[in-house]
Amino acid sequence: MQDDQPEEKDRNFVTALARGLELLRAFEAGETYLGNGELSKRTGIPKPSVSRLTYTLTQLGYLKYNSHLEKYQLGPGVLALGYRFFASHGIRQLARPYMQELANSTDCAIALGDVDRSAITYVEVCQGTGPLVMRLEAGSRLPVVSTAIGRAWLCGVSEQRRAAFLKQLKTADPKQWDAAQAVINKSLDDYQRYGFVFSEGDWEHEISAVAVPLILEGGSEVMAINCGGASLRLTHDILIEKLGPRLKRLASTIQNELKHG
Repeated sequence: MQDDQPEEKDRNFVTALARGLELLRAFEAGETYLGNGELSKRTGIPKPSVSRLTYTLTQLGYLKYNSHLEKYQLGPGVLALGYRFFASHGIRQLARPYMQELANSTDCAIALGDVDRSAITYVEVCQGTGPLVMRLEAGSRLPVVSTAIGRAWLCGVSEQRRAAFLKQLKTADPKQWDAAQAVINKSLDDYQRYGFVFSEGDWEHEISAVAVPLILEGGSEVMAINCGGASLRLTHDILIEKLGPRLKRLASTIQNELKHG
């Protein structure tokens, strides 16, 4: 279980439900099958409890059991939930034409992301036609601190929400905290100076990106948009002088469209 789950503090918190969802989250990208033992190890949930939960999730269609391997894989119920999430996220439909236009004109990848615990999850991705070092799709999860899109989200949220997130980050990885704090402080300075943040080979050596927060509903919801590609092509000057300002205009356009329905 994640340390931030208040299962022992909040009497309204349903532990069994939380544990079932933790099992579904345990499957990582590219993984097909996990057994009860592996699920127990990853989540910290006792194996007897895991066995009951996987049985229940299988009956509900969220897991599928392979009797030959004696392991589980994600079932169609999870896919249905994913489709419903994307269908209800109206901002994707609104933002996509503008994102694709920028992707085509810059030969970069443009992504819209939302935070999920300690990661940024892409909810929409538009690709340019040029050569890209890495092609990520909707549903991809990226770290917050080492990516431009994660840093942009941190700059866009309220001080209170940012402080709570950083507290969890420090607790989870105290050895890396000093380095992470320095990166975050620099991003906050960059955001004040330029109105956007950037990452130059910090997450992947061959990838550079610029990103801006997308502040919605008066700040009650914050997402982020990035523009990235090969570091050899996206120099520091290009990020600062060209892509950053264009991405700011894109975010402003989307925000204005949302305000006017």
